[in-house]
Amino acid sequence: MNRKRRIECLIPVVMLSVSLFVQAAEPPLQPGNYVTERGWGTLKINPDKSGALKFAIAAMGGNAHSCSLEGAIRNGRAVLEGFEKDKPCVVTFSGAIDGIEVGSVDEGVCRYYCGARAMFEGRYLTPAAGCAPDEIKRTRDEFKRLYDRKNYAAARAKIEPAFNGCAKTLDWLEIGWMRNDLALVQLRSGDAAACLRTLEPLAEDAAISDKQIEDNLPPTDATNWLPVVKAARTNLKLCGGAAKK
Repeated sequence: MNRKRRIECLIPVVMLSVSLFVQAAEPPLQPGNYVTERGWGTLKINPDKSGALKFAIAAMGGNAHSCSLEGAIRNGRAVLEGFEKDKPCVVTFSGAIDGIEVGSVDEGVCRYYCGARAMFEGRYLTPAAGCAPDEIKRTRDEFKRLYDRKNYAAARAKIEPAFNGCAKTLDWLEIGWMRNDLALVQLRSGDAAACLRTLEPLAEDAAISDKQIEDNLPPTDATNWLPVVKAARTNLKLCGGAAKK
């Protein structure tokens, strides 16, 4: 093979290597609000005047144990105080296509910021449009206002898209309450069948006793979950009765 032919053969290989390198490049960290799948953690990132990125993480674990930490990100890392002065908690941040991956160099040292059943490490996602925590709150507040005015069609149109589109990043308690709200407004709109379908994931817990739920969950989780279940029991009876008519 002559020299010119060898060069021509090498060019595609070089171009392919460059292409792979570009594809593998880590996306930069972007300011914004991020939420974990199932909504157990939130991450807020904002720029400050020094050029660093300020972050704040709040995460919830079992039995209402929580994590809370904040600081400045420089070169993908935040160095925070640990249990001991010579062992800082180093939090790592990596950009991803769908959000930000948060980790720690030494998880044991970073437990300084968490309760026993909580953690903050994980993938924090860019929420879908309308699904950030403050947007969900506004949606639920507007839903209640419309429902209280007996404008059931508008109330359903407000909450149903949020419930269907945001379920991935809602925590278990919020999705339980939204499920009850949606089911009830479906009933008031004359759609008892849809009400029963919406409540189906709550039916198993609704069928057992409060004592069984308390035995199945840590104390604080049971206390928080029981009102959701009690509402589901009432709504299932209402929707079941309406469906039989």
